[in-house]
Amino acid sequence: MNDGLIPNRYAKALFKHASEAGEQALVYDEMKQLELSYAQNSQLKITVNNPFVAVDEKEKVILTAAGAKAGGALDRFLLLVIKKNRVDFLRLIAQAYIKLYRRECSIASVEIATASKLPAEQINGILDVVKRHLGSKTLEQTVTVDPSLIGGFTVNVDGQVLDASIKNELNKLRLKLLS
Repeated sequence: MNDGLIPNRYAKALFKHASEAGEQALVYDEMKQLELSYAQNSQLKITVNNPFVAVDEKEKVILTAAGAKAGGALDRFLLLVIKKNRVDFLRLIAQAYIKLYRRECSIASVEIATASKLPAEQINGILDVVKRHLGSKTLEQTVTVDPSLIGGFTVNVDGQVLDASIKNELNKLRLKLLS
């Protein structure tokens, strides 16, 4: 089976269900939290995939991981996913929902990594360039410090990377010297 087909279908169904309930933005935040929980806790997948864990316990664990409340659009959706034995696809469903929501709401994910902490006006300058390039899209930005860059910065916009780091320049120079 195609691992992309099932998560995408469930994500579309969840988006439609959340839209009808007027909760698509809330579910988006919950799915981002769920994805983060999966990324930070390897035991989460093991727990929710365990056939000896009761359905209601799985639901509680997933709702807690998503920061969601019982009775919401995500709660009802989770029961369906668990009953249809698709819980092993839950992380992929979360990722597909996040991608779908961003596309439908014209949101771009921007990750800026700098070698050292930059002043706010320099970060805003980088974001202004990205905004001009993307037009009317809303930016959802993350700024991190990565000392391994040595100097400069990288900007990742929805998977497209601009690498203006010293580390990258040194790697290019090394490859040029080797050839």
